[in-house]
Amino acid sequence: MIRNFKRRSVQFLFSALLLIGISACNKDISLSLDNSRDESMGIVPVDSIQVNASTYQLDDVPTSGTGVILVGKNSNTTTGSVRATSYMRLGIGNITTASIPTAAQYDSITFVLKPNKYFYGDTTKTQTIAVHEVKEQITLKEINSGSDINERPVFVSGAAIYNNQKFAYNPNALGTLSFRPFVKRLDSLAVRLDDNLGSTLFSMIKEGRSTISSNQNFIDYFKGIAIVPGENNTAIIGYKDTVSMQIHYNFVNAQGFKVNGVAKFNLADKAYQFNNIEADRTGTAFSALSIANPELTSSVTDGDVFLEGSTGAVVKITFPTLLALVNDPTVAINKAELVIETESKYHNSFFNSPSSVILMVANGYGNPMSIVNSPFSTTVQQATYIGANDFGANAKYTFNLIEYLNNIKKDSYYKSSLFLSLPTTGLFSNTDRLIVAKDANNKPKIKLNILYTKF
Repeated sequence: MIRNFKRRSVQFLFSALLLIGISACNKDISLSLDNSRDESMGIVPVDSIQVNASTYQLDDVPTSGTGVILVGKNSNTTTGSVRATSYMRLGIGNITTASIPTAAQYDSITFVLKPNKYFYGDTTKTQTIAVHEVKEQITLKEINSGSDINERPVFVSGAAIYNNQKFAYNPNALGTLSFRPFVKRLDSLAVRLDDNLGSTLFSMIKEGRSTISSNQNFIDYFKGIAIVPGENNTAIIGYKDTVSMQIHYNFVNAQGFKVNGVAKFNLADKAYQFNNIEADRTGTAFSALSIANPELTSSVTDGDVFLEGSTGAVVKITFPTLLALVNDPTVAINKAELVIETESKYHNSFFNSPSSVILMVANGYGNPMSIVNSPFSTTVQQATYIGANDFGANAKYTFNLIEYLNNIKKDSYYKSSLFLSLPTTGLFSNTDRLIVAKDANNKPKIKLNILYTKF
């Protein structure tokens, strides 16, 4: 009798599990029930729960102090073009008057960059960069300070410089360089600069001018560098922030041999190096996307939604009727997975899909207030890229949302939404892009699978 009781108990537990898969337009939750089970236990299917997807433009994405210099331009027919210009302050490093022999003669000046192996776009074509002198002070910006500090995006912790900021620079370049970006093999790039600047700085060093006596004095005189991409560039290239502006000179030593030397200006403060990122969506379904018009639903963009690093584009996801299921006292949710699909055609040698993505929780005003953690932990949850298989399934990212479903009952989650984004390091320092796959009805392939027990 006890054995029979245990068997019936196990049968009851198995029959109490329901698998909810999204089917309606690939964006809705729909329930399937194993009809071979005994449905007399009060287990009933629920109608579909709607899921909405939009492309959303974030404001105030900090791109300063990341250790990454981005310069270049790329484009695609779906989302348009992205252009990256990098700004930075320079300091005197260990340059002193005594570091250069009295008899030294000026030779040349170069600006040296070292690629960090990152690229996004077509690197088979020649790229051009130009070095310009910045003409106004590069300064940090504080947003929502004081009483508004709680309205800061979760990824902003203090004063920074943001992706949409610019500082005036001399339109006449100090120097330009065209090169083939063999970024996996290229050790460094040296841009020859204007000798008028080089000889002037060399004289200041030799004469012990106050301009070269401290970083602040030098910044007051020479406000910084802007590295600008050519209009016909096809790739955004990443560089290390270990740049240097080098004064090359030579002298004859005591033995009568000609000796070459170099004095190096480097970054005075890495917090003042940032990347200005400009997106041009002209001619695409996203041409209206802007800070002033930050949200475009998939219905007005031919079903396309996307996220993009550094530009601040994210995918906004909402579940308008999910709260009713969560608040149902007769339902216990056991498992919740959010699955985002992308097509193989968006993943190639020029434009890789992100290796991982995260979810941010945004309030009703579109301000990201928190990041979804791994369930019941303090570790940010990252969904990794799982490639397509040989049976026709798309590549995908999968999140565990069980704790999020528990949280949406809270008042603080009222009118909240999820923002699908690159991890914050990528959001600030690369231009990786994810375009969500579409079904035959031009609906984004975003699925929420729920396993629950009905009492």
